[in-house]
Amino acid sequence: MDLARVHIIGTGGTIAMGASAAGGVVPSMSAEDLIRAVPGLAQAAQITAAQLQQVAGSSLSFDDLLAAAVEARRQIAAGADGIVVTQGTDTIEEIAFGLDLLVPGDAPVVVTGAMRNPTLPGADGPANLLAAVQTAASPQARGLGALVAFNDEIHAARFVQKTHSQSPSTFRSRLTGPIGWVAEGRVHIALRPVGRQHVEIPAGAPYQPVALVTLALGDDGRLLGALAGLGFRGAVIEALGGGHAPYWLADALGQLAAEMPVVMASRTGAGQVLEHTYGFPGGESDLIARGLIPAGYLDGAKARVLLSLLLRAGAGRDEIVAAFATWREPQ
Repeated sequence: MDLARVHIIGTGGTIAMGASAAGGVVPSMSAEDLIRAVPGLAQAAQITAAQLQQVAGSSLSFDDLLAAAVEARRQIAAGADGIVVTQGTDTIEEIAFGLDLLVPGDAPVVVTGAMRNPTLPGADGPANLLAAVQTAASPQARGLGALVAFNDEIHAARFVQKTHSQSPSTFRSRLTGPIGWVAEGRVHIALRPVGRQHVEIPAGAPYQPVALVTLALGDDGRLLGALAGLGFRGAVIEALGGGHAPYWLADALGQLAAEMPVVMASRTGAGQVLEHTYGFPGGESDLIARGLIPAGYLDGAKARVLLSLLLRAGAGRDEIVAAFATWREPQ
């Protein structure tokens, strides 16, 4: 039986780091280096590779996200059965969700990385890369959208979050759990998310900055009044609890929503933003009436990715409201 064709896109990160003469580790291994370092990879798929970046995950940008999406779509059109993106874990949940929105079709796009760099005992990069390639090559993974393969678990991009600063089991999907796993080289899919959302970015469309503001105890809101003057085109507010703000910020949030699209997520990072439970000033129903757009079950980081891409695609307010409405129910 012919092996599936899997294309690996390298961007750096801990999985690709080596010792630096100045101390610490830095991204230094290419995608080809990673392939050579993983026993059994050649038996999992026919592999090709391209290096798009060589940076830490914290230094990836929206332009890097779009470049990875363009490369993934190009390789799929050329016959690749699946795509693997290797990167730093700091932004895996955002890059993976962005790829879910930007790369249509059934071919798996699987993002992975490492928590322990190659100079440490028990480095997890090789095992994660092998599991990612096995997932990208598997017919079972087709039609699921972008995925994260890590620690032998498979997560849907729309749900996954980095939840620990050091643990190899850092990636969790707190709303659903993993949708599958890899065991003895075989991919097992137990849950299949339904529905996809796609954002098409016109060539040359400029980056649209979106602020992410987390509310906290006693917040006086001084950041809110500065956002428009700083050039932000939209904002995501990580509100308290189910979607709440101090009553004294309600007017300022309403004014901001009159100036730009403002999406309201929960700072808890899990669960759905409420819409009609609390009626006090600053409660979710009051803020929605003032023009804030509920993020549904998207956390703040993912809501920011979606809003920025929608703005970059030229979406107006009605289109943005409709796009976020699809995230009120699991897709």
